[in-house]
Amino acid sequence: MAKEKILYQCTACGHEEPKWAGRCPECGGWNTFTEKTVRPEGLSRKRERNVLSTPLSSVDAQDGTRFDAGIGEVNRVLGGGIMRGSSILVGGEPGIGKSTLMLQIAASVRTKGRVLYVSGEESPGQIKMRAERLKIDRPDMEILSETDVDAVLTVLNAVNPVLIIIDSIQTLRSQEAGPVPGTINQIKYCVYELTSWAREHSAVIFLVAHVTKEGVIAGPKVVEHMVDTVLSFDQSNGDVRIVRSAKNRFGSTDEVGLFRMDEMGLIQVEDPMALFLVKREGDCPAGTAIAPVYEGSRILLVEIQALTVPAKGGISRVFSDRVDSGRVSRIAAVLEKHLSVRFSDQDIYVNVAGGMRISEVGIDLPLAFALYSARTSLALPAATVSAGELSLAGEIRPIPHLRKRFKTAVELGFSRFIGPQASGEGLSLNEGYASVSTIQEGIKIIFGSSKTAQ
Repeated sequence: MAKEKILYQCTACGHEEPKWAGRCPECGGWNTFTEKTVRPEGLSRKRERNVLSTPLSSVDAQDGTRFDAGIGEVNRVLGGGIMRGSSILVGGEPGIGKSTLMLQIAASVRTKGRVLYVSGEESPGQIKMRAERLKIDRPDMEILSETDVDAVLTVLNAVNPVLIIIDSIQTLRSQEAGPVPGTINQIKYCVYELTSWAREHSAVIFLVAHVTKEGVIAGPKVVEHMVDTVLSFDQSNGDVRIVRSAKNRFGSTDEVGLFRMDEMGLIQVEDPMALFLVKREGDCPAGTAIAPVYEGSRILLVEIQALTVPAKGGISRVFSDRVDSGRVSRIAAVLEKHLSVRFSDQDIYVNVAGGMRISEVGIDLPLAFALYSARTSLALPAATVSAGELSLAGEIRPIPHLRKRFKTAVELGFSRFIGPQASGEGLSLNEGYASVSTIQEGIKIIFGSSKTAQ
């Protein structure tokens, strides 16, 4: 009979070597090899299994139905509710409120059956203290403090829950995958075992994961293809929390969920506009422009802020963490080319009030207005909103959902909208909509004439 053998696996990339080495030849990491015991595969694995396919016409569509999470913002991000048999990976920085969100979902989910909260970081007493602070009382909720995945699977078979929460996946380990928890091999093995159990029993599993200092999900990044949904939990300015969907097999990835953190836990934001806009009397300060951003099924009006100062050392730099810095440099180059407004000797700072990260093309025009305003010290007129894509040739290109953006701006009291040619949208100048085809036309409508900044 074949005997067990010892291999050495890199904890950074998963590369295996028959002997220990100080440096991994695959990823170049130093002192990353750990010992791993490999058991030989028995002849039983080669046995034929009695597996049959199922005709699509005979599959019950009710097996894939959703149920209410009990929290409207969570339902919005997940595409209308929690899909049965799905696996959801939730990533966020330490202390941002992931455990609080999971505990609130466990308490508010609207479905029959037990809920199992597995914690590898806290004791049952600590979880109970948080539940009392959040005023959570659910009779069919079970608590388990365990880090061994085999023990967790044993409890799952005994309890048979409909909702499982693992907090966090980096704390679980199995003897089959090595002695050290949190390695790539451990995480892949544990995720596979847990998601397979959830899929076979039509249960939902939430896997909590921490992120690195670069802002990406640590370790579990390699298992994103094994789960159905990947959610990122971000912190905006102050106590605002934003839930985004990076992957969703059962819905859109454009929706965002907005929460506010207080002593009672995470509270859903009823009026998103209050987070990103400040009511002012008169014109906006120089360097400020209002943009209607399309996020999933709703329009959010956000304030884009720009500041330009002489470059230090003669090298221009862009500081922008809410809008891609490459986009800021591109728009500044377009303004310098077509309006002769110099940015090559300026340091550019761009921010979005409220901490919203924006990536859609509709903010090109308001960002251009904000940069021009900051460079020339000319303020945009009051109650003015703009949206449009800016090409390298200085043209203002159409963007989707223009009618919906305009309607939202009017409802919030904005009387002037600057945008691209609205072909097929039915917008007219009489409604307060001014269409422009080039950036020069937009600057002339907003500021009266283009001023050159030397």
